[in-house]
Amino acid sequence: MKNLAKTKWFIFFSFLLIVLATLLLGYVLLQSNTALRKVFTSFFEVAENRSFDFRQKTKIELQQANSNENILILAIDDASLEYLWEKYGEWPIPRNIYADVINYIEAQNPQSIIFDMMFIKSLKSSPESDKYLAETMSKYPNVYTGMNFDRMSYDVRKPISLPQRLEIGVNNASDVKISKYENCRALFDALLNSNAKIGATNVSRQADGTIRALPLFVQYKNLYYPSIMFKAASDALNAGNQFYIDQNKNLKIGETNIKLTKNGEALLNWYKSFEILPFYKLINEMNNKNSYDKYNFKNKVVVVGVTAQAMYDVKSVPIAQDYPGVSVQATFYNNIIDNNFIHKTEIFENILILLGVMALVGGIVMLSTSTLFAFLSTTLFGIAYLFISYYMMVLYNIWIPVVLPTLAIIAAFTLSILAKYLMKSRDFEYQYKLATIDGLTELYNHRYFQDALRKQIDIARRYEQPFSLIICDIDFFKKFNDTYGHQAGDAVLRQVAQTLKKNSRTTDSVCRYGGEEMSIILPNTGSEEAMLLAERICSAVSEKPFHLTPVDTAPVTISLGVATFPDNAQTPQDLIEWADKGLYYAKEHGRNQVGRY
Repeated sequence: MKNLAKTKWFIFFSFLLIVLATLLLGYVLLQSNTALRKVFTSFFEVAENRSFDFRQKTKIELQQANSNENILILAIDDASLEYLWEKYGEWPIPRNIYADVINYIEAQNPQSIIFDMMFIKSLKSSPESDKYLAETMSKYPNVYTGMNFDRMSYDVRKPISLPQRLEIGVNNASDVKISKYENCRALFDALLNSNAKIGATNVSRQADGTIRALPLFVQYKNLYYPSIMFKAASDALNAGNQFYIDQNKNLKIGETNIKLTKNGEALLNWYKSFEILPFYKLINEMNNKNSYDKYNFKNKVVVVGVTAQAMYDVKSVPIAQDYPGVSVQATFYNNIIDNNFIHKTEIFENILILLGVMALVGGIVMLSTSTLFAFLSTTLFGIAYLFISYYMMVLYNIWIPVVLPTLAIIAAFTLSILAKYLMKSRDFEYQYKLATIDGLTELYNHRYFQDALRKQIDIARRYEQPFSLIICDIDFFKKFNDTYGHQAGDAVLRQVAQTLKKNSRTTDSVCRYGGEEMSIILPNTGSEEAMLLAERICSAVSEKPFHLTPVDTAPVTISLGVATFPDNAQTPQDLIEWADKGLYYAKEHGRNQVGRY
């Protein structure tokens, strides 16, 4: 039984090796076929991204993602846009309005004011307001505004050189590829050349058009420039202007550890909502001479941006299809300040997860006593894994894969059931062999002989066909044991048994009747045909030299008796008795012959 247990696990691990070999072969094929690799990776990447989106949405719906209470979005929403058009008669509004807003908010000592807006060209109608805005932004070290890098044709816009003060140093010791841009939508000159804090507002969408990550910095003319939120947050954390990406794609800012993707982006962890103040309400408050500072901006991070649908500054993100761009940037800032980025598991970790899942499911199936229990247990494990993947993201910000492990669970269950079925078949065959085969001669044993004889009589009666029985006995068998020892006797038994099997038909059942006696059941065989077969077997044994020891040989003969149903008997007992009488007749008349009663 120990050998049987070893065989079971050997089969199981063989199946596991086959699966791993298949995965390895698939990997090799994908590496050699670029088109196939793109299709394959695209499918699983999209599916896995959808699972990420689902986990993020669920987290929001269960209210398990609260934003930082110090972040406030000053939103130019649809109501504010209509109000500003009505009040100022144009869009964009004069930039001195933004300067007044900065001064008003700064009076309450906010932590920072970040404009997710680009003041690109100087407005010809109000150049003084542009100058006023540039001077105001330069006056406060905690005010930030954005510019954008792109790949616009040189025929449309000539790339410019940016002030050195906007650069940062990046020491990249990893294989991260930071995005490069050939052109820049710079700010109007007075603002660009002032002391204002400026960062990039670039976003990056994945193949399905959804934003799940944002770049920390970009390359332009072989120099590095920070994103606006990374700049503001790193200043708040006193991180300086020199940054290091280690070999594992990690970038540290104080206590915040940012795991970068291969494109130099950070995976965002999303929030339900931020505190929002419509822009027009602040303008009304500023114009109210009797105001007592209705809105509190002390220690707040005020992010100013457009949320109006009419301005089309909406993005597709995991938790919504029409998410304001300013909220995306606020999420980025929130992630940095609260050290709340998502860390996606690496390829090696994913392989360990797949192997662990497959091994666990395989163990469940192999150790289960029933297929139903194995199915239910595997289903519960699959559900548990989904919960684990969700809470790993919610509690520890870790994105472990879902799609491939789910497929691995299904594959491991299917293959394990198949392996277990084969093992059960093998086990059944082994047990059947133990119950029906004689261990010494490898002939059918006496129990099998009795069952087969009864079945053969039933068949012969049903179809009115004859069948015959041969019983044989080794002549002078005791002499072999007494002269050469029991091992020699066992050798004679084995060799006689093999001779009987070799000279019988495939439809015949050769059995060990007991001791040195053997029997052959001959289906659909009459008496004359049975006698001829018995005589052929008798001759085959007598003509064969038998090895008693490695060096000793001796002649062996057998005596045989034949009986036929229904000519000689109608029952198993009578048939055996008739064949036995024939056997005794052969022994009494000189042995080495076929006797018939």
